[in-house]
Amino acid sequence: MFDHVGIVFRDLKAARAFYTIVLEQIGIRLMEDHTQPDGTGWLVYSDGASEAPFFVVAAGRPSFWNVASAAARSPAHIAFRAHSRETVDRFHAVGLQNGATDNGRPGVRRGRYYCAFLIDIDGNNIEAGVYA
Repeated sequence: MFDHVGIVFRDLKAARAFYTIVLEQIGIRLMEDHTQPDGTGWLVYSDGASEAPFFVVAAGRPSFWNVASAAARSPAHIAFRAHSRETVDRFHAVGLQNGATDNGRPGVRRGRYYCAFLIDIDGNNIEAGVYA
């Protein structure tokens, strides 16, 4: 449904450490690093397939922000598609080991949809799920 999604974080280095290891559990890896010397910039995560959807982790002030905008002010919800129940379980476990808070243990929801929820390091609700 989405081509890409981007979120601005307070600390790009911390967001990189968290998302690189957590998303790795569901087959998503860091594809591009555009970190600037001042700590701003953006990272692009994807499964590596040609023209695949991607997730952008950024720090700094995007051009579309107004003066009242700030990182981590309003939490977002992002659901990543996983490959199996095992990858959902690893996503959840590794997230907890790397600073996330449990927001819904792995389990079946909505028919056969198996998923898990975490609150990331900036308060966003992230989810991994699979129809299995």
